[in-house]
This record gives sequence, structure tokens and C-alpha cells, in this order.
Amino acid sequence: MRAYFSIYVLLVLAVFSQGCVSKKQYTDLQTKYNDLETRARELNQKFQDSQQGLSGSSSRVKSLEEQIASEKANVAALQKALNKCLNSSSQGNVNISKLVDEINASNKYIQHLVNTKNKSDSLNIVLTNNLTRSLSREELRDVDVQVLKGVVYISLADNMLYKSGSYEISEKADQTLSKIAKIIKDYKSYGVLIEGNTDNVPISQTNIRNNWDLSVLRASSVVQSLQTRYGVDPKRLTAGGRGEYNPIASNTTESGKSKNRRTQIIITPELDQFMELIDQAPDNTEGTK
Repeated sequence: MRAYFSIYVLLVLAVFSQGCVSKKQYTDLQTKYNDLETRARELNQKFQDSQQGLSGSSSRVKSLEEQIASEKANVAALQKALNKCLNSSSQGNVNISKLVDEINASNKYIQHLVNTKNKSDSLNIVLTNNLTRSLSREELRDVDVQVLKGVVYISLADNMLYKSGSYEISEKADQTLSKIAKIIKDYKSYGVLIEGNTDNVPISQTNIRNNWDLSVLRASSVVQSLQTRYGVDPKRLTAGGRGEYNPIASNTTESGKSKNRRTQIIITPELDQFMELIDQAPDNTEGTK
């Protein structure tokens, strides 16, 4: 616009420098001036529009750059999460593999325990059958044989096993104890606990203080008889007494007292066998951490 205006001014000066101009020339110059001024305004408006367009474009470019930067950050975050997921999945596969191995080992151990229990139960049944078949009908009246929780209990009546009011073994019991001793010797891997029991009637002998003493002395008599008379290995034998504190019937009746006065021969697998089974248990300590 300034260029057009400058040209117009020069023309005017040139005309006036030569003298006065005619009205027609003046009118033409005025028209040209008006045209130039209009053109100048149009160019200025285009310039303003261009400036605004450039400013808008710059804003859009900046916005796009910000979006691009944001998307790049999202991609980087997604890639990081993917890598972490892949690493976790790989570690998870390792942990699952360890867990499967531990489960297999535990199942194998459980099956071993089941097989051992089944074998023990089978031996107990055979032992019980052999013993009951060897006893006469009369002996079975005074001998009760049971298998409870994997343990063989042979309960001997007091009136058959001992002399009256004593802890000495009666001759009547010899034949029965010899049959029991044979069974015990046939099952060498089993331990034998002899347990004495009494009723709640206080003992009145000067050499025996109470029912505790009586129950232990009676158990000890059976242990020594099995060892010395029937050749049972004493290392397998244990003597114990429970006095009047392990009744199986009421002490208010004579029948109940008679049942409570008993000596039990308890045949069990050796504790060492159970300890070996425990030692064989799979160690899952590391896997459970």
C-alpha cells in the first residue's frame, strides 16, 4: 500500500511542478488515488488474514506436536508394561513349573504313606487273625484282640493273668502268653508296649503303695515273662502303668471293675519307621516363600 501511495504522490508532484492541471486530469488522478487506496486496504486485509491464518496454523502445529509427544509417551508406557508382562509371564511359567513339581512330589509322598498304611493295616489283620486262630475258645473269653487306629490291642483279663491280689504271673496264663509271644516274635519290626490298668479300689498291701505301683508291677511282670520265658527281644519291650485312670467301664459295678482290671499288650510299628517317613516328606519350604 505504501508503494502505491508513493507513486501517486510522485505523480501529483510532477503535475504540480509543471503548473496547474485541468479538471479532467485532476479527476483522473483522484480516481486513481481512490483505486490505489482501495487496493491498499484490500492488501492490508489480506495481510491481516494471512497473519491470523499463520497464527492458527502455528497453534495447530503446536497442538499436533503435543499430541505426538503424548502418543509417544503412551507407546513407551505400553511397551514398558508389555515387557513387564512378558517378564512376569516368563517368571510365572517358572513358578508354575516348580509348583507342578512340588505337587507331584507331594502326591508321590502321599501315595507312599497310603501304601505304607495299607501294608501296616494288612499286617495287623494277619497278626490279629493268626493270634485269634491260635487261641482256644476258653482263652478267648479272657483275651480281647482289637485293631484300633492302626494299632493291635491285646487285652488280658486280670483274673486269668495274675495270682489273686498279686502281680505274679499265674500258671494259667503261661499257655496264652506263649502263643502271644510267638506272634510277637514273628513280627520283628513291631514294638510292644505292656500297659497295666486297675480299678479304683485302693490297694491294701504293705509292699505296694497304690494302684499306680500295682499297674506298673503287673506290666513289668508280663515284660519279664515274655523276655525270660519266651525269648522276646527286651529291646522291643516297654512296661508302663496307668493305674485306675484309664477305665473302659464304670467302677460302680463289679462287672465294670473286672473290665478295668486288665493288662494290655499293644503292638505298634516302630517309631523309627514313622520318623523315616517324616524325613522322606518333600521339602516345600523354598517353593512356598
